[in-house]
Amino acid sequence: MTFDALGIAGTGLNVHRKWLDAVSDNLANVNTVRATDDVAFQARYVLAVEGGDDNPGAYVAGAAWGDAEGRLTYEPDHPLADDEGYVRYPDIDLSEQMGHLIMAQRGYQASAAVVDRAKTAYEAALQIGK
Repeated sequence: MTFDALGIAGTGLNVHRKWLDAVSDNLANVNTVRATDDVAFQARYVLAVEGGDDNPGAYVAGAAWGDAEGRLTYEPDHPLADDEGYVRYPDIDLSEQMGHLIMAQRGYQASAAVVDRAKTAYEAALQIGK
């Protein structure tokens, strides 16, 4: 019970790190081209849940996946273009992903600040006992 702040903030760090990983993967693949007979790159979204009374904090419950259909784009000169000149791109909204990136980064920073402040408070409490 004494170190609950560290444990709970640590779960927040973990959730936000996994969210950052998913967003960076989505951003890295925003221009991934596939042939029309293949599925598009599917964006990954982290599903977070609140822990219970016995297990406080936040946890990753799994992932949700974006649309495998993607969007068809007319690029007749592309090597993967079909007979009609289309290729398949992922259906990823760059501005939405940048918003997610900022939120995940700020959440990670907030959790890291809690860890730092809790550590400082615990160190001060140990100094009182000396």
